[in-house]
Amino acid sequence: MSSSSTSSTPPSVGDRVTRAAVFTHGLPGRIGDAESRVERLAAEAGVELAPLGEGSPDLVVALGGDGTMLRALRATLGTAMPVFGVNFGRMGFLTSAEGERLEDALPRVFAGEFRIVELCTLAAALAEGDQVAVNDVVVTSAQPGRMVELGWEVGGEELGSQPCDGLICCTPSGSTAYNLSNGGPVMMWGLEAMAITFVAPHSLHARPLVLPRGHDLIVTNRSPTQHVTILVDGNSVGDLAPGGRLSVSLGGQTAALAVLPEVSFFSRYHAVFP
Repeated sequence: MSSSSTSSTPPSVGDRVTRAAVFTHGLPGRIGDAESRVERLAAEAGVELAPLGEGSPDLVVALGGDGTMLRALRATLGTAMPVFGVNFGRMGFLTSAEGERLEDALPRVFAGEFRIVELCTLAAALAEGDQVAVNDVVVTSAQPGRMVELGWEVGGEELGSQPCDGLICCTPSGSTAYNLSNGGPVMMWGLEAMAITFVAPHSLHARPLVLPRGHDLIVTNRSPTQHVTILVDGNSVGDLAPGGRLSVSLGGQTAALAVLPEVSFFSRYHAVFP
């Protein structure tokens, strides 16, 4: 897991930003001259720019799509630094402005015209070490195309076994990603809840489930021989042999999403999923 060790108190609406960091897409060609545009706008606003991890920026400006936003939110976990996203990707559900609107949006943000949405996380306990997820924890067959059998229990209550291709446990911010494409529920930003959705279940009765804090999920690999892979925010972090167990709960850390005052969960939902 990648995270910064710096700490900062996020500015509230009305507090001018004096120091910011820029977080970009891994492929510079995707964002064009966006970095130089941010540098010019920062100079005009009297905002100092510094690399993420140096000092304590008031704000992180992420240039990219949802993948970039996810990496930026992970990099700032535990720091309280808000991340403001400008979309240069395909969907940009977590971003607040489109790339062509950079010159309109960023001066407002530098002037303190934004609000902060706290996003809950997931804590995954596995043999390889504890992990924190901003979006989701996924248990999937280590051999694509091979069905697995997963046992699951919630809050200490055994709920049986499910033959399937895998299982998704997601946060509200992750509910519009892999979870959505598998028919899982969409949850509003700000909720303290996690959703459980089976991937291609071999059953007529496997339905998604939304859980509040305090109801931990335990997944057991009950496949006779098949191993399963554990993914945290899309990255492989471990393996469950037959009989292996994984625990997932709502985590203690939060990520801070900065949005323009007029941007809401529903405005982004309507823009991305018309």
